[in-house]
Amino acid sequence: MPAAVETNPGMRTERSRWAAPLALALWVLCLLGLAVTAWFDHLLRQGGRPDLAQLGAGGVTLVLGAVSAATAGAVLASRRPRHPVGWLLLAFALLPQALTNAAEGYARYGLLVRPGGLPAASYVAVLASGTFIPGLGLLGFILLLTPTGSLPSSRWRWWAWVAAAVPAAFLVSWLLGVPRLDPDSPLRTVHNPMAIPALVEPLRTVYGTASPATAITLVVAAASLVLRFRRARGVERQQLRWLTLAAALAPLAVLATAAGIVTEHLTLAGWAAGLYLALLPMAIGAAIARYRLYDLDRIVSRTLTYGLLTVLLGGAYAGWSSGSVSFSARVAAWSSPGRPWRWPGCSSRPAAACSGRSTVASTGAATTRP
Repeated sequence: MPAAVETNPGMRTERSRWAAPLALALWVLCLLGLAVTAWFDHLLRQGGRPDLAQLGAGGVTLVLGAVSAATAGAVLASRRPRHPVGWLLLAFALLPQALTNAAEGYARYGLLVRPGGLPAASYVAVLASGTFIPGLGLLGFILLLTPTGSLPSSRWRWWAWVAAAVPAAFLVSWLLGVPRLDPDSPLRTVHNPMAIPALVEPLRTVYGTASPATAITLVVAAASLVLRFRRARGVERQQLRWLTLAAALAPLAVLATAAGIVTEHLTLAGWAAGLYLALLPMAIGAAIARYRLYDLDRIVSRTLTYGLLTVLLGGAYAGWSSGSVSFSARVAAWSSPGRPWRWPGCSSRPAAACSGRSTVASTGAATTRP
């Protein structure tokens, strides 16, 4: 027994030695993926296809979400290497976000701007089109294992196998059964070189069934957090309150995003969605790291106060913007070249008043003339 007790600290030290450098390397790889995406956007604009760039107005969502998940994952993985959520956050930042968008830029440039200029561009396009599926699986396990790093109970083990098997079947059937890429994608005309023609119909049935089943696994994973919160006591309940704070801010993010889309301020919509997506990994990381658990009431009250103030200021700004635009339109209409100038209010007053006002103006001009 004493020997076993001595071995465990050594094993922990050995794990911590490689955990921090590996987490840092994965975080740097995420940033490199975003940098490669920006470089391919530059090449696409030089090639005369700026419409294919990914980091436009909506690119803020991608950058903030990827950097936030990678940062929270790297901190958790380096400080608590035995906790799986840190590594899952790093994988979520890399696979369906940073590396996928770099691969998408590679495929768009190699297939649409310089066809044949980059090797294996069609294979890269197919792989990039399917990485959202393991991303959904990773998100499901992040929710299932937060904040303790283990399932809610032993009775959830069979569901964990289901949550892993369903996205795996979805991914394999998608890669081998889709003859062409997503019809809404710029690469919709690209033929899938990995597709097996004889299995297209059976595999279509598989991914047609696995797609809603994957969505169900996410709903169940989110419900597991609610179940945890109802049963949790002490520290675990305080940890889950970080996620409650993030959920409480969701309506503000939705309203701000919808307002940006309706008013065609896509940059505002991208920032609102991006900031909220960046908040979720940070809330998960704070919950697992047990950051300021017992100061959370003060943090929540301040956050709600600042959120309400932001909404009020945003509403005032929107009202001022619409009023100024309306006023500018009226001034432009009054001063248009084809319309004679009238004093404001002359249309509803007697002609004598208007002629008198113009007479006074002309008299004043004459008296000031040298």
